[in-house]
Amino acid sequence: MLLRHIRYLLAVAEHRNFTRAAQALHVSQPALSQQIKQLEEGFGARLFDRSGRSVQLTDAGQAYLAHARRALAELDAGERAIHDVRDLSRGSLHLAITPTFTEYLVAPLVERFGARHPGIELTVSEMTLDQIVAELGDDGVDLGIAFSGVRAAEIDSLPLFQERLTLVVGRDHPYAGAGPLAPQQLQDQPLALLTREFATRQSVDAWLAGHGVAPRIMLQANSISSVVKIVRQGRMATLLPDAIARAQPELVCVALAPAPPARTVAMLGRKDGYRSAAAGAAADLLLAMAAEFGPPPEAA
Repeated sequence: MLLRHIRYLLAVAEHRNFTRAAQALHVSQPALSQQIKQLEEGFGARLFDRSGRSVQLTDAGQAYLAHARRALAELDAGERAIHDVRDLSRGSLHLAITPTFTEYLVAPLVERFGARHPGIELTVSEMTLDQIVAELGDDGVDLGIAFSGVRAAEIDSLPLFQERLTLVVGRDHPYAGAGPLAPQQLQDQPLALLTREFATRQSVDAWLAGHGVAPRIMLQANSISSVVKIVRQGRMATLLPDAIARAQPELVCVALAPAPPARTVAMLGRKDGYRSAAAGAAADLLLAMAAEFGPPPEAA
């Protein structure tokens, strides 16, 4: 069996049509059909049911498909390893982050990495923690940045720094410049918060509920940038990582006492997986930059 056979099988399984699969592979439809027939003859089993309007995997084909995908992923990783350029003059890097870090960590990281390695094509994707873990396991991304506490056995988690939630207001807000506020002082304060699918919002809700505070939520938004724009206007406040406020000159951090629990930000990678030279350079840069965004984990 050749690697070509595996790629052809996956294409037909995805498109469920020999013609469309052949177009995607840039081969002729008869050539594709012949290769699949050779594969089936080699196994002594039919992999596709061609009797309907669309091509369907047989039970044997379905059983083989998952193994074929894993094998191809490993072969692709091996090909990247062979062609990896150790001097970082070219290559690619795919980072996955949870949305919180878009507002304060991504820009300086991209700026410095690009200045050091201009030949590396960098992709940054926002994902949930579950999506990051799945993509790392499938070798879909090189590194992840998220909160610690990952339970997946195949994922390594390296703590970077502690992220602290604080009350964030605009410079014209009545609380700007105020001393530490008790949680109960937020009872009637109009708040602009992230929607509940965000880990930050879940932490805020848990902290407020723990102090018996039923927040007056005036706005919920599914992006941090939207919340920040509203808070800049001065009427509403929010609870966000203090690093976001430090990166925005129009915003002010107001201390809370007791403060919400700190969260550990971690760099995630696939355990025992291949790490490209670009991923290694990004990991080193993240470690060097970590102290700029918060105290080290052991200092929390």
